[in-house]
Formats: sequence, C-alpha cells, structure tokens
Amino acid sequence: MHIRDLPYPDPGRPDVRSGPRFLFWLGRNQLGGQVKAALWGLVHMAALVSFPIAIGFGVQAVVDRSGSRLAMSGALMVGLTVLTALGDAMLHRAAVTNWITAAARVQQLLARKAVELGSALTRKVAAGEVVAVSTGDVEKIGWFVEALSRFTAAAITTVAVCVALVLYQPALGVVVAVGVPALALAVLPLLPRAARRADEQREKAGRATELASDTVAGLRVLRGIGGEELFLGRYRHASQEVRVAAVRSARMWALIAAVQVALPGLLLIGVVWYGASLARDGRIEVGELVTVYSAVTFLLFPLRHFEEIAMAYSFSRPSARRAARVLALRRSSPGSESAATGDGGEGGEPQETTGDGGERGEAQETTGDGGERGEAQETTAPLGGDLYDPASGMLAPSGLLTAVVCGDPDAAGRLADRLGGHPTHDGPSDGDQAGAPSALLGGVALDGLPLTTARAAVLVQDKDPVLLSGALAELLDVPRSGEVSAEKALEAAQCGDVLDALAQASAAEGDDAGPMRTRITERGRSLSGGQRQRLALARSLVTDPEVLVLDEPTSAVDSHTEARIADGVRRLRAGRTTIVLTSSPLLLDRADRVVFVPDGAAAGVGTHRELLGTDPAYRAVVTRETEDEAAVRRAGRSAGPAGPGLEDIGRIEEQIEESA
Repeated sequence: MHIRDLPYPDPGRPDVRSGPRFLFWLGRNQLGGQVKAALWGLVHMAALVSFPIAIGFGVQAVVDRSGSRLAMSGALMVGLTVLTALGDAMLHRAAVTNWITAAARVQQLLARKAVELGSALTRKVAAGEVVAVSTGDVEKIGWFVEALSRFTAAAITTVAVCVALVLYQPALGVVVAVGVPALALAVLPLLPRAARRADEQREKAGRATELASDTVAGLRVLRGIGGEELFLGRYRHASQEVRVAAVRSARMWALIAAVQVALPGLLLIGVVWYGASLARDGRIEVGELVTVYSAVTFLLFPLRHFEEIAMAYSFSRPSARRAARVLALRRSSPGSESAATGDGGEGGEPQETTGDGGERGEAQETTGDGGERGEAQETTAPLGGDLYDPASGMLAPSGLLTAVVCGDPDAAGRLADRLGGHPTHDGPSDGDQAGAPSALLGGVALDGLPLTTARAAVLVQDKDPVLLSGALAELLDVPRSGEVSAEKALEAAQCGDVLDALAQASAAEGDDAGPMRTRITERGRSLSGGQRQRLALARSLVTDPEVLVLDEPTSAVDSHTEARIADGVRRLRAGRTTIVLTSSPLLLDRADRVVFVPDGAAAGVGTHRELLGTDPAYRAVVTRETEDEAAVRRAGRSAGPAGPGLEDIGRIEEQIEESA
C-alpha cells in the first residue's frame, strides 16, 4: 500500500475484542509493509554494527604496519557508510509509510462507525472521547506500527552480533551476550507504572478536550448568561490537572531513559576493564579488544529501539483498547429481534398496532465479529408502508403528515433515533427504554437493514442539525430522488431572506456568483439560528426520502414564518410519509394526525383540535397551561353547563388562527 493509494477502498473488518487483538489485526493487514521496513532496517543496522570489524581490522593493520590491509579497511568503511545511509533512508520511508497507512485505516474505520451510528454515537460515548480517539490515540497506534519494524530489525541485529562476538572472542563475547539481554529487560519493572501515569494523563487530557469542545459549542449561550468566567475557570483547572499528570508521566519516562543510558555505560566499562586485563595477559590481540569495544558501543543504538517499542506499546495498548471500544459499538441492539416481534401496544391504543408482528423479526441479522457489523439482510423490494415504533406504540400511516407530541425533548430525541433505525440501548439517559428496538417500516426492522438502505428510506433531521462549510449549492448537493428541486425545497422552508442575505454578502465581496455560490462558514456561524434551521430543513426536503422525520424543525423561527413553513412542508411532502416531533400548535394544527406520547408510550391519537378537547394532559403540554390555570378553568366549567368548556376550546382555536 502506497500513500498515493489512500484512502482505502475498504478499510476492512477489524478485530475489536481487545486492544492487543486490534493491534495484531492492524499489523497483519500491513504485513508486506512491515517486512519491507524490517529488511531495510536490517541493511541499515547490519552495516552500522559492522563498523567495528572494519575499525578493528584497520587498527590491527596499523599495529602490523600493513598498508594494503589499511587501505582495504578504509574501502570497507566507505562501503558500510553507503549501506548505512541507504538503509536508514529507505527504513525511514517504509516506516513512515506504515505509520501513515495505519493511521489512515483507523481513521477510516472511525469515520465509518460515526456514519453508521449517526447521532447515537455521542450518547454511547462522550464527544471528547471520540475526538481524543480520532486524534491522539490514532497517532499513538501509528507510532507502534512504525516502531515495530525498527524493533524487529534491531532485535535480529542484536542477537546476530552477540552470537558473532561469542564465536569471534568467546571470553569477551560471553560477557556481552549475558549483559545485553539484561539491559533490554532492565526497564520492564518500570513500564507498568509509566503506563498507568500515561493513561492518567490521557484521561485528564480527554476530559479537558471534552470540556473545551462543549464550551466552544455553547459559547453564544455562555456569553448570553455571563458564564464565560465560570467555564474558563473550569478549563483552567482541568488544564492544570493535565499539566501535573504530564509532568508525573515525563518523570517516569525520564527515569527509564536514564536507566537505558546508565546500564549500557556500566556494561561498556566492564567490557573495557575485562578486555584490557586479557590484552595485558596476552590472551587477546589489541585489534580484537577494539573490535569488541566498538561492537558494544554500536549495540547501544539498536538497544534504543527496545526502549522505543516498550514506550510505543505502553502508549498504544490503551489507545487501541479505546479505539476498539468505539469500533465495537453496534447500530443494532442485542435482542432487538425478540423485542421487535413483541406486542407493541404499550400505549393502549388499538389503532396503534400494525397486525404484522410475525414479520418484524425476520429482517434482523446478528453478527459475531466482536462488534463490527457486517452486511445486513439485503432487500429486493422497495421499502414502504406504515412506520411503527414498537417501544412506544406510535404508528405513522404511509403518505400522511403525522405530528408527535412527547413533552420531553430527550424522549423525543430517542424516539427520532429509533424511527431512523438506531435503537437506544447504551445511553446513560435511556431509562426504561434501554434495549428498545428500532422502528419497523412496512413490518421490516430498520436496524436489520443495510445502513444505506435504511437511510435512503428514512431520513431523520435532529433538533440541532449541522451545516458544513461550503457554498449553498454544495450544501444542497445531497443524494436525492430528483423529484424535488433545490428551489422548491428552499421555498417550502421559507429561505427567501437567507438567499437575500447571501446575495448581499456575495455582492459585498465583489462576487456576482449569486446566493447559491456564496460560501457559508463552518456550522453556518455567519447565519442566525433560524436561518441555519431553515437551510437544514431545505437540505432534508430536497432529498425527498420515503419517510422524513423532523425533530423540532421550527424551534428557532417566529410564529408567522413557522406557519408558512408548516404549509410549505405539507404541500411539498404530499403523498409522502412525514413525521414531525413538536409541541408547536401551528404545526400540530396542520398535521393529518397527531400522536401524544407521554412517558414513552402512545396515549392518544387524533387531530390537534380533537386532542385539545378530550385530553387534559395533551392540552397542558401544547398550551403550556400551569396547574393554577387548569384549576381556574376547571372551576369555570363546574360553575355552569358544558358551554364554557367549549368556549375555551374555541378561544384556543382562535389563538392558533391568529398566530397563523
């Protein structure tokens, strides 16, 4: 694999059962690159440790006053220098290639997992953790992959030199053969403590990163309530904890580095002292002593790679474990098959059951690859029909505009995820619905379908959609059916003022490209909250999916614009299934059907006006009626016949019409 061939067409299916298994899987997929780097490392280090032979040969030639052998020694040094330089350059090239390709593979796997899980990812694992895994942890994993080939070459070279010294000069060779392994193993007792301190540093850095990302995301809100100093103090405290942990970790690694310097120095002193006594007694030649001394000196270079691989593995093992934990997250929930075939009538409403419960479990396919999901069941017929949520008993008939009132924004978000094929089973706030299956479209469980198929059938726009930077035309250049043009989608979402603002911005910059070619800043920060929300709605409308789920699509717009958006969405989505999770009377009044889902179970079905008159809990959620106001209203009803109650309903209806 060459860098120019990135990204991978398919990064593969990783073994995510543990961190070491994940590292082994990475190494196995880069076996060719590892072998290539190891071979170049052998050339480099073999040439490097062969210098003592040339040096000893030259010293002995000087002692014997042999000019020819001295010239041969010089020529040998020149050849070894060329081989050392060539091997070092090619080793660096191959090792860095291994690092980059391994990091790219891991990042592609993480990106694929993020796309697979969607908005459910940040409920299963903290956003700061995801950022830390995709940056710092990927770098540490790549470091281990890069260092592995150098360590392999260093280990082979060290063993070969020790064997050669024993054969060349047994008296000194045995000392070196015993001392070198002792040096390599001397730091092992220190590694666990160093790894624990490194993990502590990383965890605190992850918390600081998460705090910083949350602070930046909510900066406008913080400025509005004057909370900048509070969060600044929290981040200052978190950063100081990271600094202290980093210093403690650095001290431990400094101790390991000192041991790696001191012990080889002691070995070198011992070899020189013992060799000098042997040379004085005439048991070895001076050239032999110089050769052994030089060999021990050059062995210190390969020994550094023993320290490097120990550090790399100590850092990469927890990083690989965290990456494997993220990659092991599943889109489908265990046991969703049985849950999907259960009785969905938790809400107690007969009209909210589908009657096709026998088919609900057939689409689910389980995998045993340690968390990385394979291909799900293929479908030959196009998806369609009613959308049903077994957990709450909510049913959205095909082709109608259905509004859903939950009363709890978090519950509405979880329902939207299930409707999009993401069951809620790992989030800390899932409550009683932990383990709930995803929705069924036409009796088929969405979490049992291939991701592309499920997303093509059901599109979910959450309450906080993200706008990527780029031109407006690029923002709307998404997979679509072709039935809805960008102009129609923008008109339905009431984006006329947004186009005018973009046109003015384009003219101010001296560009006559028009609003569709005007660049939008990252996350749409140059636009207001309502403008961002309407552009996100237009992006969802232009895709024209079979089922469109909108979670509070008009929470940031005024009532007049909201009414026009409701009419535009109803008109544009005629004949398509549309579900709007909202408590806005303007949207509810225009829905074909309203489902009231308090406490996670469907409790009422009808039109908005019907539910206002028959369901006090629904009326309290939609009208924001307080307990005191409800008591006054009940007292008014008890004071006379049924007429005043009907007048209250008429008053509410008049307020809705006036708002529109």
